[in-house]
Amino acid sequence: MKAIWNGAVIAYSDDTVVVEGNHYFPASAVAAEYLKPSATRTSCPWKGRAHYYTLVVNGRENSDAAWYYPEPKPAADTIRDRVAFWRGVRIEP
Repeated sequence: MKAIWNGAVIAYSDDTVVVEGNHYFPASAVAAEYLKPSATRTSCPWKGRAHYYTLVVNGRENSDAAWYYPEPKPAADTIRDRVAFWRGVRIEP
């Protein structure tokens, strides 16, 4: 699977975990040069506290377009060390 935004492949892996329709890529498969830490945090009752990244590609920013759970709750441990995308990021085979 590939995560693509603004003409760049942000992540690429054949090892994604799908949770609630979102592909979670291994953190090691994400191109860190496109990620800028965000102060945004949200909470999910069964996954835990999500942290976000803003994507920066070719001078454009996509705020909070990637998220991860640094300490997921036990029921969501399969997404530990994984990153998911939204806000216009295309996920393709």
